[in-house]
Amino acid sequence: MPTRRRFLSASLAALGLSGAVGLYTWGWEPHWLEIVARSLAFPGLPKSLDGARVAHVSDLHAGPRVDNAYLINSFARLREIAPEIVVYTGDLTDVGTEDVACVREVFSHLPTGSLATFGILGNHDYGPRWAFPEIASRVVTMAGEAGLRVLRNEVAELDGLQIAGLDDYWAGQLNLRQATTALDPRRASLVLTHNPDTVDIPGWEPVRGWILAGHTHGGQCKPPFLPPPILSVRNRRYTCGEFSLAGDRRLYISRGVGHTLRVRFNARPEITIFRLERA
Repeated sequence: MPTRRRFLSASLAALGLSGAVGLYTWGWEPHWLEIVARSLAFPGLPKSLDGARVAHVSDLHAGPRVDNAYLINSFARLREIAPEIVVYTGDLTDVGTEDVACVREVFSHLPTGSLATFGILGNHDYGPRWAFPEIASRVVTMAGEAGLRVLRNEVAELDGLQIAGLDDYWAGQLNLRQATTALDPRRASLVLTHNPDTVDIPGWEPVRGWILAGHTHGGQCKPPFLPPPILSVRNRRYTCGEFSLAGDRRLYISRGVGHTLRVRFNARPEITIFRLERA
């Protein structure tokens, strides 16, 4: 039979451990940014882009829920790397962008690429219930002033590389066929989409290459060796990292930089640096 003293000691130890985990989950990991380095191999990649670096930044959630100082410090780390291309895969802001001054301060520090900077919108960029296109238009304007070209179901060219940007799925603005029919399937293409569920929608046939996404935050809180209990996608396979898809396509999902609630456990925020390679 355990003594009362042993019971109290065990209870205090459990409380201390719970407090330490809670403090880590709230006070440390949400701002413990990881710079992930990977290669991105493309068949038919133009020679001029062989070795170029693409910085993938997602889910800033600039606004009242994410500390501006944390975002600005994260941007400073990226600027030290000086990538040639920077892409943003949505949720640049939090719902409503009520504090426009706060968002403008963050956007004034947005890292840009020496060759190009592209981005797309996420569901939070459309305001409450993802239902306000006028809020999204304001985000596009502020992003453009910061040097970020937002692609909305359209394709841009960069030294022979096709870069397609999809508008948001949950906001009802996605037009996959409009974007993909503008792609030449014989050439290298990079597609930006916010919600990884979009890769299961028909219409990807012209795409041969990589798809970059965000949205999931890696689940934000993930028990060791188990899937995250909360994941904002229908296909729960799409947590974070790399996935092989049909049709010679590959998907990479970023854990994102910001958060909706300030909690992260076993799902550190990330900025990914891809080095382009000719496959």
